[in-house]
Amino acid sequence: MRLLTFRTRETPDGGRPRLGALLDGDRVADLSALAAAAGAQLPGDLLGLIRAGEPALATAAALAAGAGRNPAALPRLTEIALDAPLRPGKIVGVGLNYVEHVAEAHRSLDTDRELPDRPVLFSKPSTAVTGPGQPIRHNADLTKQLDWECELAVVIGAPAFRVAEADAWRHVFGYSIVNDISARDQRRSGQWFFSKGQDSYAPFGPLVVTADEIPDPQRLDLSLRVNGELRQSSNTRHMLFGVARLIADISSGVTLEPGDVISTGSPSGVGAGMVPPQFLQPGDLVEATVEGIGTLANPVIDAR
Repeated sequence: MRLLTFRTRETPDGGRPRLGALLDGDRVADLSALAAAAGAQLPGDLLGLIRAGEPALATAAALAAGAGRNPAALPRLTEIALDAPLRPGKIVGVGLNYVEHVAEAHRSLDTDRELPDRPVLFSKPSTAVTGPGQPIRHNADLTKQLDWECELAVVIGAPAFRVAEADAWRHVFGYSIVNDISARDQRRSGQWFFSKGQDSYAPFGPLVVTADEIPDPQRLDLSLRVNGELRQSSNTRHMLFGVARLIADISSGVTLEPGDVISTGSPSGVGAGMVPPQFLQPGDLVEATVEGIGTLANPVIDAR
């Protein structure tokens, strides 16, 4: 399924977020309303659905299938406003996870030349999350080097602690997109939290695709455009550490909980690596695309 969180266009700010499913084409099934009409038990939001496990997901799938038999009665994607799919308990970021990005980061960001032998991890707070179409905040008092990074996001579906790599897939609920926004000039003695954790620095969405619809997450094209110009283009097969290895490594000492997100790293093509460097400015539009998931588009605004 392709699950999302939405509001009606009539009340995009005041309306309560709804749990939905994107059907074939561009029609959206309101799972919350369908469950109420059918007298079915279903959590009202995506995080609750993930935590409720397989029975709730099966109920959601049955409701979506029933709604799909009469798609003309459903709103189109263009008639609703999307929120971020969920607010993760934690976002685990992965740095330097593509060979070419390691090389460009060494040239432009003074990181190590050698490929890492273990995943390079950092965190983003949940307050950094912003949804599709919502603004990335550019505060020129804090940064002159606001940068982009298109990344495959892994949404955890079952608690994971000390998980073997071979068992990692059982803990994946689905996949989405994170644009790992970074203030390159706010790294502090090698620490990335403030550089990557400010409000709006984790655009997330536009939806979550359940794992059964993406049988091989290590064969997905990903790209990013700024104002329509291609800046990043790669494939997840070029990751140094794949999804299963990341889950095993992180869970060796940190419990991954349902709804947590792993942002799996950026390919080359970031603004800091361009000659000359180019960074985001108010008025820009950033579009991050991952095959099989969609496109996450966010405008950049002046936040001073």
